[in-house]
Amino acid sequence: MSEHEGKVVIVTGGAGHIGRAICEAFLSEGANVIACGRREPEIPISLAGREAAFYSCDLRDPDQSQGLVDFAIETFGGIDVLVNNAGGSPPVDAAYASPRLTEKIVALNLVAPLVLAQQAHSALSANDKQGCIVNIASVSGARPSPGTAAYGAAKAGLLSSTKSLAMEWGPAIRVNALIVGLVHNEAGVAHYGGEEGFKRVADMLPLKRMAEPSDVANGVLMLCGQQAGYISGATLEVDGGGEVPVFLHLAKARAEAK
Repeated sequence: MSEHEGKVVIVTGGAGHIGRAICEAFLSEGANVIACGRREPEIPISLAGREAAFYSCDLRDPDQSQGLVDFAIETFGGIDVLVNNAGGSPPVDAAYASPRLTEKIVALNLVAPLVLAQQAHSALSANDKQGCIVNIASVSGARPSPGTAAYGAAKAGLLSSTKSLAMEWGPAIRVNALIVGLVHNEAGVAHYGGEEGFKRVADMLPLKRMAEPSDVANGVLMLCGQQAGYISGATLEVDGGGEVPVFLHLAKARAEAK
């Protein structure tokens, strides 16, 4: 029997490509999964005959996020794992970003996961085993984030709150974060100018490929497992070894051109 068999897992942003992979990973382990998002996916989130429940809500509204917590408790009797995966930001020049847009970005990527964690605290700490929170952060929160300054600042705040909550809520709850790098998806291919541009960017990474959503999901499973029982307040970098400084590639290209 899997160590995650029967666990109750909430995955925010569960209908997205990374969120779906996280849901499927827990379903494959026999967990009871609740995916949430603003719109129910056209294709149900299912694997091996098991299907995730879906709860529609806007996590930026505390009343709606409390409804998600109440739904999990009423449906499955508690909460064992919370994965704060929902997030994102459109590209925007910081000089022209409206205050309202900045507020929305920070609300989704920092305030919402912090509030949801607070709302789930009682249920997560009421179990015989440690509750687990995994915050999905980004390399944008650990290095400059030009074009998405508010997003980077929010993700940096999420990493900070991860360590603070781990100190406050141990030993009942372990709180960790993933720093996710470049992930392979259709939107990314378009963003980098098609398959050729996408491959060029991927080749700049030490592992010569971008992450698959399943790579992120595997990191979440690991942090929620028994072998990670003494890991809390940690940040696991799922970035293929990190982004090699561009100046090294430019210098190499110039040398090869001579």
